[in-house]
Amino acid sequence: MKKTILVSLLVGAICLNVSAQSGTNSPYSQYGLGTLADQSQGFNRGMSGLGYALRSGSQVNVLNPASYSAVDSLTMLFDVGLSLQITNFKEGDRKLNARNANIEYAVALFRVLPKFGVSVGLLPYTNVGYDYSATERISNSNTTATQTYSGSGGIHQAYLGLGWNVVSGLSLGANFSYLWGHYDRFAKVTSNNSYVNTINRNYCADISSYKIDLGVQWEQPVGKSDFVTLGATVGLGHKLGADPSVNITTTNALNGTKNTIGDTISNGLSIPLTIGGGLAYRHGRKLTVGVDYNLQKWGSLEYPELSETSQKYVMKSGLLKDRHKFTVGAEWVPGEAGRVLNESVRSIFKRIHYRVGASYATPYYTINGKDGPKELSVSVGLGIPIFNEWNSRSLLNISGQWVHTSAKDLITENSFRINVGITFNERWFQKWKVK
Repeated sequence: MKKTILVSLLVGAICLNVSAQSGTNSPYSQYGLGTLADQSQGFNRGMSGLGYALRSGSQVNVLNPASYSAVDSLTMLFDVGLSLQITNFKEGDRKLNARNANIEYAVALFRVLPKFGVSVGLLPYTNVGYDYSATERISNSNTTATQTYSGSGGIHQAYLGLGWNVVSGLSLGANFSYLWGHYDRFAKVTSNNSYVNTINRNYCADISSYKIDLGVQWEQPVGKSDFVTLGATVGLGHKLGADPSVNITTTNALNGTKNTIGDTISNGLSIPLTIGGGLAYRHGRKLTVGVDYNLQKWGSLEYPELSETSQKYVMKSGLLKDRHKFTVGAEWVPGEAGRVLNESVRSIFKRIHYRVGASYATPYYTINGKDGPKELSVSVGLGIPIFNEWNSRSLLNISGQWVHTSAKDLITENSFRINVGITFNERWFQKWKVK
């Protein structure tokens, strides 16, 4: 119990650091609720986020809470991860590079009752972070207008997850989450003409709400060491109880006086119904391959927009659209055999977990009436055992990921991301017998 409390405090301390991160430099984070975060952990990031049908007692798989029931009664898992990212932005002949790094998640998993696992942790839900400008000449005059756009913030997610192995092969689970965060988005128009007023728009919102995700997994043996697992999740959609607002400040170019008008929409932000499903084949602990599909029903939601004619903040449909994501991935461990860890294999190269994956996702927002950018991702990863005098169950998970985001006549992003995660796998609850 003392060790459980210690891990909870450790997770909480890291969460304070995680919640302060931005995690993106993308101008696309100015749309919707921001850039949707990858909520997978170190081990499945090497497979591009595969996870709905993955079931392991040695890793924390937040993507499907039903997987928590796979942890055994002696094990305490703690997983923390960070990412380093370099992004190249391209628009026409212009190119720009940006870098960022942040701690992304901290999660833990342990068993409290027979066939009943519990997980706690913190994850990012959305990220907002961008700063760019554009200057254009007005007609044939010498007057120019500069539009500057910047934003920061995002939504964070702290969760308590439960997983129960109801009967042999069937497990149910749920994640109960608290969502909180704040975002600020600024759009400023200035001019080199001293007679032209400056206009500054500030869009902001405070979010404090809940999120519930339900999961199920069915594992069926198809041979002595072969298993097929079906997994599915449902995330409930609902209003966030947030009141997004806009403040428009006009600065008079002649006397410097400022005039501010504002508008607020009550309960104007929502999260969508989310449905996920996956299929995985596992040959003992040697080979795992799988495929996932995820649907987020953003298209049924309205989103606030500033009316250019009335200067009122109004709810509008058609700004968001349903998001589809397809993922395939595989993991191979050369030295593993059957259902039990082959402790006799001491070669580290034969005990490394080799991973590969790819994913494709459609946008969840529109830009000027057209679809936003699609996303293609390819990743490779390694799970390297950490040997000590007590065990070799802990893993250093390292993955490299290339993400290509593009749409016609819009900015193209190419990101190379290094994900590093450490999964501490300790037998904290083992009883030692002295002879």
